[in-house]
Amino acid sequence: MSPPAPAAAPPCVLAFDTATERMAVALQAPTGSLVLDAPGGAAASATLLPQVQRLLAEAGLTPAALRFVAFGRGPGAFTGLRTACAVAQGLGYGLNCPLLPICSLLIVAEDARAQAGGGEGFSVGVAVDARMNETYAAAYRWQGGRWQVLQAPALYTLPALNAAWQGLALQALAGNAWAAFAGQLQAPTGATLWPQETGRAAALLRLALQAAAAGEGLPADAALPLYLRDKVALTTAERAATHPATATAAS
Repeated sequence: MSPPAPAAAPPCVLAFDTATERMAVALQAPTGSLVLDAPGGAAASATLLPQVQRLLAEAGLTPAALRFVAFGRGPGAFTGLRTACAVAQGLGYGLNCPLLPICSLLIVAEDARAQAGGGEGFSVGVAVDARMNETYAAAYRWQGGRWQVLQAPALYTLPALNAAWQGLALQALAGNAWAAFAGQLQAPTGATLWPQETGRAAALLRLALQAAAAGEGLPADAALPLYLRDKVALTTAERAATHPATATAAS
């Protein structure tokens, strides 16, 4: 009886996400994986490419070695989504390689699963601060070695999210909205809170490798950000209605 064939090495995959105040960059190379979690926000547009070049150099690779480029498609900060998508599309066109759009909320879910050691049937609700007293939220279940979507990513007011998750059976909750809106969001009974991410870049890379293995790559012109809101700021009147004391002091 012949010995089993060795498992195929994972393809070279570059992955990055700039949807939040933390920038995540990761690389799967023939020699192993490299991950970087660094400050993001407005600085990401200037620092993303240098960090990508740094990881490639550390792995001894050139961009031509990449077989897939994954990026956080959102939801998240408007500028951050544009940055990640633009860099991904530029690499996709230049290298003629497929792109892997990864939901930024799913990255939070995957990080929580790693912290919790969640196995088959692990369910998590993700809620992140979208500003203006709103959240980006979704719910997922880990089933059969993959994530299933229980509730698709959407933009919610705080009362609307409380209503949407009423009676939803979730084992875990993740995302910075639980700290940002403490006391205003109602946690489903029995759910464990994982409010802090501990390895966003590593979680992103795991999702990217899974997407690559599933053949989910898209051509550069078909890989687009996920925008869930058009309005990015409150008017003066809306700020006054939401925070009257602050608006009065500023006037």
